[in-house]
Amino acid sequence: MEEEFQTTRARFDETTGIGHLTLNRPEALNALSEQLRTDIVDGLRWLESHNEDADGIALRAVVVEGAEGNFCAGADITEFGDDSPGASSERYHYDFVMDFPVPIVAKIRGYCLGGGLETAMACDFRFADADARLGLPEVDLGLIPGAGGVQFISRLANPSVAKEIAMTGEHIGAERARELGIVNRVPDDLDATTAEFAETIASKPPLAIQALKDAANTAVQTGLREGCRYDRRLFEPLIETEDFQEGARAFTEDDYEPEFVGR
Repeated sequence: MEEEFQTTRARFDETTGIGHLTLNRPEALNALSEQLRTDIVDGLRWLESHNEDADGIALRAVVVEGAEGNFCAGADITEFGDDSPGASSERYHYDFVMDFPVPIVAKIRGYCLGGGLETAMACDFRFADADARLGLPEVDLGLIPGAGGVQFISRLANPSVAKEIAMTGEHIGAERARELGIVNRVPDDLDATTAEFAETIASKPPLAIQALKDAANTAVQTGLREGCRYDRRLFEPLIETEDFQEGARAFTEDDYEPEFVGR
């Protein structure tokens, strides 16, 4: 099941529950135009809409990638200007990605720079090809990363690393990004590893997965005690779900294969 937007392509696999979103401006290295920002949100909304007719939760995970060998080379600076949307402080698609209810895996090839890296860091996981190049080059335009790049790297690595990457504007390789915690994995086979990982996430109880995403995102915004209390509030309603009953039965019966549906 597929849908095309002006600058993205979306596909939903009904068998696995995995959605795929492709940034599709290869002639511009998939640079973030205002239209592409809009189409990222619209594509994710279309994928999420598959829950509406499902008896439970149909969409379990999403993989985001770029067309034709590059993830995203950053903002489209041809749109920048004093009154242009591209130079505005509006960064709605980043927030939408971060707040999306199911896990999103960024599959990174080629350039992943500026707003492209910020988009990837707004995702829950980042898997990168060994030849990928990542960076925050905004300083060379007299700018700073405007959608949280320094904040993301300060949390994923540390503030000193964020300063180094942002102040030099240099590109770093995928393996270096993995060592810093910016990238989760640099597999030998990016396609197969990303697909296997997404399928693993998709096979788990979706309500628990959503709660885990919520808990992890909250952890970087709160103190330890407040975070633990928040986790307990997320835990309690899960005890009442059908998925918990399925998981408990599978735990006690070796030959029982649970079917998690998200209710």
